[in-house]
Amino acid sequence: MISKTYRRILVGCTILIGHSSLGEAQSVPVYLDESKPVEQRIEDALARMTLDEKIAVIHAQSKFSSPGVKRLGFPDLWTDDGPHGVRPDVLWDEWVQAGQTNDSCVAFPALTCLAATWNPQMARLYGESLGEEALYRKKSVILGPGVNIYRTPLGGRNFEYMGEDPLLASRMVVPYVQGLQSKGVAACVKHYALNNDEEYRHQVNVVVSDRALHEIYLPAFKAAVTEGGAWAIMGAYNLYRNQHNCHNSILLNKILKQDWGFDGVVISDWGGCHDTDEAVTNGLDLEFGTWTDGLTMGRTNAYDSYHLAEAYKQAIREGRYTTKELDEKVRRVLRLFYRTTMRREKPFGFLCSESHYDAALRIAQEGIVLLKNGRVAKAGGKRETAPLLPLDLSKKKRILVVGENAIKMMTVGGGSSSLKVQREILPLDAIQARCSKFKAQCSYARGYVGDTIQSYDGVTVGRSLYEARSAEELRTEAVVKAKEADVVIFFGGLNKSDYQDSEGHDRRQYGLPYGQDELLEALLAVNKHIVYVNISGNAVAMPWLNKVPAVVQGWFIGSEAGEALASVLMGDVNPSGKLPFTWYQRLEDCGAHALNTYPGTWRDDHQVIDETYKEGVYVGYRWTDKQKVRPLFAFGHGLSYTTFKFGKLTADRQRLTADEQITFTVSVTNTGRRAGSETVQLYIADKKASVDRPVKELKAFQKVFLQPGETTDVKLTIGRDALSFYDEDTQAWKAEPGEFEALVGSASDRLPAKYIFRLE
Repeated sequence: MISKTYRRILVGCTILIGHSSLGEAQSVPVYLDESKPVEQRIEDALARMTLDEKIAVIHAQSKFSSPGVKRLGFPDLWTDDGPHGVRPDVLWDEWVQAGQTNDSCVAFPALTCLAATWNPQMARLYGESLGEEALYRKKSVILGPGVNIYRTPLGGRNFEYMGEDPLLASRMVVPYVQGLQSKGVAACVKHYALNNDEEYRHQVNVVVSDRALHEIYLPAFKAAVTEGGAWAIMGAYNLYRNQHNCHNSILLNKILKQDWGFDGVVISDWGGCHDTDEAVTNGLDLEFGTWTDGLTMGRTNAYDSYHLAEAYKQAIREGRYTTKELDEKVRRVLRLFYRTTMRREKPFGFLCSESHYDAALRIAQEGIVLLKNGRVAKAGGKRETAPLLPLDLSKKKRILVVGENAIKMMTVGGGSSSLKVQREILPLDAIQARCSKFKAQCSYARGYVGDTIQSYDGVTVGRSLYEARSAEELRTEAVVKAKEADVVIFFGGLNKSDYQDSEGHDRRQYGLPYGQDELLEALLAVNKHIVYVNISGNAVAMPWLNKVPAVVQGWFIGSEAGEALASVLMGDVNPSGKLPFTWYQRLEDCGAHALNTYPGTWRDDHQVIDETYKEGVYVGYRWTDKQKVRPLFAFGHGLSYTTFKFGKLTADRQRLTADEQITFTVSVTNTGRRAGSETVQLYIADKKASVDRPVKELKAFQKVFLQPGETTDVKLTIGRDALSFYDEDTQAWKAEPGEFEALVGSASDRLPAKYIFRLE
């Protein structure tokens, strides 16, 4: 790297540089002259690079780095996993922890929780905070965020994504990318595209209609590129139209680079590149992870065996390729250099700062969803409606916390997003601390054993999870303690073990694992005052829902998990999260499972599995609306400790033409006794169309904070694009004249305000 002192010399005088012979002086090279346009600097640097240097910069030199051009002063490019925090460093050529002491981090909530805030301001804060941590760690590319669509609740990696709806994911990913890149750190949006399950991710060939592709699975990626200005995109492991997505002609060349005008770098997922010819011609720019051990495979440097390394260079020398494709790849990599490693004016990086912990806490608190509070079925058909939450510790003096998820670190495990945190506040610790302040008793019973692993990828899990007692002994202890408790808080759900919420595998069942249903029924038999806190990135079956008075969705929420959950349970924070996906009563209520399309059908050679998305655009609430199936909890659902009332919906026009926008206005009043936030959701229904369209689709939303008794007018504006569908005949978006209905409310199943308008 060229020092600041040397750079001043370069700018201030005539120097000897590059290949100039002794005595031949020239001015500062264009590629180093920051006063020149970046594209001019790129072309100048490209012209100076040798074939070996060009080949070197388009593939990895270690697990997470690719080489710069040291002769020309370009530093190495360092990437690292996200999207929830900066992953601890590993050894150069191995997946083993490097054993450093300065690579702990703040863990931010998983992206399902971020999406559940329905607050783009939180996404911006998230990106900025993560960018500062990456800067401190000298990382130039964060491998995230993830925006694949929640197609089935069995998807093992759903917790890393932003839910089922393309509009919600689009509006949340843009500020995340902008916030991260404002710090000079590239976002690498992943996994492009159609990466909706994990079990056979290297072999799944997705068969999907063009309409579903463009309406459901691509919008968030498009927004990240065209609105967020993402500097990098990561290809997915799976196939589309029989080509792997890390070198897919349609997705990368046609849609991403041609149609969307993407000028950044396409990076392969680690090991996602399979063919030199396809990698050369089908849009891959930077290859990572093809050989996972750079010191074996019979060569002194197996990184030379990458598809875009020696094999590509040899093909150029043999005349099978010119340098046309190579130069275009190098241009994109150099552009990434100038945006990151060669960017001289960068903000300061911070690691584990107070502001980052505060950001993690705020995002977690806003994303926690109060699913149910009161209304328990009783004998004779009568119903109890008194809410159990928030807990009043001045009255509820004996608290019992049950469940392994109250003492288990959830920042550890789950695959590539596993982190080494400076701290993680566990739910039990936070609740006990609050009980102590109010002189309330807080006891604990484990109740069940789900995971006794003591470390993952070199990171220990904190307190020991070793357990010698039997399942019956654990259940008996919990029941005995529950008899004496005023309130039982059950922390259940999933974890980040294989076949739970984890990379590499999908879930094997919709129901809760580890006998949690049986434990909960046993607790209900002796104590009706139970708060169930579900820790997961996915929906789960809840056959006991009518018996449990309070249910909270707690997600995987990072370093401040315990504090965030305790603040909501005890009422310091009024919950305002909304579900970013449909919570089905049964797995069969999901389109992918109702139509038996998941996990697909193996071909005769058992090398590829074809998974046909027969449900088309009918994903999530679009499917339940079409089938008139009542979900357990609807998309957009989320309760509060206060109440809100929606007024009449009006609009600034009743008819609009192609170039106009329409603005809807609805009054929202906080009719309760506490300050709180409500998310106003606008859905549009096309009353008559030439194609089959969903009953309604989310097209705008806004989160508002109101004091008790306060009323505000919320304005939501849409244009023709919100009325359009993707026309497969013309391969373009189309809005047909006719009647539309706007529906506004607090969830996809609670839309009291309506307005009819026409598109001319």
